[in-house]
Parts: sequence; C-alpha cells; structure tokens
Amino acid sequence: MSTAEQVLYLLKTRGAQTAQQLAALLELTSMGARRQLEAWQDKGLVEFEETADKVGRPARHWRLTAAGHARFPDRHADLTLQLIEQVRGLFGAAGLEQLITARELDSERQYRERLGPDTADWPARAAALAGLRSAEGYMAEVEPQDDGSLLLIENHCPICAAAASCQSFCRSELDIFRRVLGEGVAVERAEHLLAGARRCVYRITPLRG
Repeated sequence: MSTAEQVLYLLKTRGAQTAQQLAALLELTSMGARRQLEAWQDKGLVEFEETADKVGRPARHWRLTAAGHARFPDRHADLTLQLIEQVRGLFGAAGLEQLITARELDSERQYRERLGPDTADWPARAAALAGLRSAEGYMAEVEPQDDGSLLLIENHCPICAAAASCQSFCRSELDIFRRVLGEGVAVERAEHLLAGARRCVYRITPLRG
C-alpha cells in the first residue's frame, strides 16, 4: 500500500485526523502529510473542518468525503440491490426474510467451523471473529475497554447498500455475533453506520455469575 493509500486507510479506520497526527502515524513530516491530503482533496476524496483548539489557531481535521468512502466499495452493490428488489417483488417480504435467514444460518455455520468449539476465552474468540470479518472486507478490529468489555469495531461495511435497502441484514449479523460468541457474553450494537455513525461497533460484555 502506497503512502497516499495509507492516508485514506487511516482516515477510514481512525476517523478525522490532523495532518500532524497522520504525519506521526506514517513517519512523515507535517508538510509531507499535508501534501498527501491536499492531493486527495484536489481529487474530491478528502475534506477538512477547522476546529478551534484551546490555544492557538484552529486545527484542520481531515476526513473522507462520500467519494473517499466509496474507495472502499460495497460488494457488487448494484447487482445486490437488483436481486433484493426482485426477491421482494416475486416472493414478498416473507420471501426476503427467508433469504436473509438462509444467509444467516450459512454464515453462522462457517464461523463456528473456523472458530471451533465454544470456550471460556471469549476475548480470543472475539479477536478471531474480527479476523474472519476482516477477511470478508469489514476492516474489523477489537479494542479492550477499561470496564472489562471489548469493542468489535467494523470500519467498513462491504454490504452497506444491501443493508440500507433491507435492515434485516443488520439485525441478522447482530444475532450471529450473539450466538457464535457464546452464552457467557452479551453483545449490543454501540454505533451503527446506517444511523449516521462512521462505522459499526459492537460492545461485548462478559456476564457475571
């Protein structure tokens, strides 16, 4: 991945950043990071918002535009949407739900095969699940929290167009996570891309007693 592509990747996975923050992450000078950002700005892939700091001049926080997010594409979005509408038209809402349920069961089966038997080591299981999701294009990672919970973060949604057309896909994925991570944890959605967040985040909390 080139330095220019790494700039887009960091804005995708970390959200808005200053040129100085990106420079530190990429081991560049601030001027070098700024040049990369301005080059992407000229192409319409990034934009900035000036935020007043407590001291000194306002800082520019750079973020991806809609075109920038589109560099991390939805999987076959147009075809997927056509198929969803055709299934809905031919078989109704009940037929579409049957399709989503079949996909859900198949995904759960594949995750269970790769994760192996349920174990008490749920953090390792969550990390393995994040690895599987990343392989599917979700750019997933786990982040431990001070309260003992863990965040499963998905920085990209490769089925976003399908989920926007039919939010049962989102409900289905949450149900899959709850089942494959086992009865010893609770899984709740903390951030939702379709609700205006820049990513989807799931909080995994161990159950007491």
